[in-house]
Amino acid sequence: MTVIGWVQILLYCAILIAIVPPLGAYVTRVFNGERTFLSPILRPVEVAIYKIAGVNERNEQHAVTYTIAMLLFHVGGFLILYVLMRVQAGLPFNPADQSAVAPDLSFNTAVSFITNTNWQNYGGESTMSYLAQMLGLTHQNYLSAATGIVLAMALIRGFARHSVRTVGNFWVDVTRCTLYILIPICVPYALFLIWQGMPQTLGAYVDATTLEGAKQTIAVGPVASQIAIKMLGTNGGGFFNANAAHPFENPTALSNYVQMISIFAIGAALTTCSAAWSATSAKAGPFSPSWAFSSSPASSFATGPRRTATTRSTLSASPAATWRARKSVSASSARLCSPSSPPLPRAAR
Repeated sequence: MTVIGWVQILLYCAILIAIVPPLGAYVTRVFNGERTFLSPILRPVEVAIYKIAGVNERNEQHAVTYTIAMLLFHVGGFLILYVLMRVQAGLPFNPADQSAVAPDLSFNTAVSFITNTNWQNYGGESTMSYLAQMLGLTHQNYLSAATGIVLAMALIRGFARHSVRTVGNFWVDVTRCTLYILIPICVPYALFLIWQGMPQTLGAYVDATTLEGAKQTIAVGPVASQIAIKMLGTNGGGFFNANAAHPFENPTALSNYVQMISIFAIGAALTTCSAAWSATSAKAGPFSPSWAFSSSPASSFATGPRRTATTRSTLSASPAATWRARKSVSASSARLCSPSSPPLPRAAR
């Protein structure tokens, strides 16, 4: 490998190392329901979504309820995506006059995209309309990626809250993940890709004449908006059949480099969230928002044994501090129960 190659690898690793810790801390704050720099803009939107959907953000769910909510959510997504592909011929934003997608291919694609598999058994530029790409596939790229992220967070909560029966609220988690993490990153990301030469248009395909005089149809469309979430969410669902090997999905060396970074960014940041939780919970008071046991506003509604202020303070501490406190209590109990211990004063008997 050349010196330039090693420099590129080192620079790639340095960029990942630089962005992963702050991104992980930001993700932690988002799922804790804490204020972020985007809260003044997005908090009213978030509250409006909860009101329309009838969701109480302070109510948490048992792990089983959380799972059922996730499954029902994606059953609905499957039905919408399947119907959209079956009737795309009669819908707008279809400048290439794409016909309806076959039933078996519609079923295969819908299942693939809602499960974040994103297997493509079709050529996007020759099969899907712009509306199917945007409203169907790009939409599911967001939601399937958000689902994977929130399930990881629910798992972290499950490990952290080993004496509480709730793991969060699926509807709240998927809303916050989409609003505060995926969309704010993908909007400037898509603008960057457009700057690099990636198409983003609702216009018709372009007819061109080659140097040999042959006629050629060049497929374009709303590409950048789909590729941004495709790479950030580690999805496989691209706009064109060749995906990132297509020059319109990966026009320059710089766009390729940024896409390589983005596809690992959130996954790497999630590995730091457990450590970020430990640091947050160690600083949190008994009623501060945190994933630690009953210290978050939502988990205070969880059913369970009544805790005293002393117990809540102990549970809000870091796992190491909690272990030391329990060890100290156990040691004290052992001394009191030991036969060699001096007898207790009469008042204490």
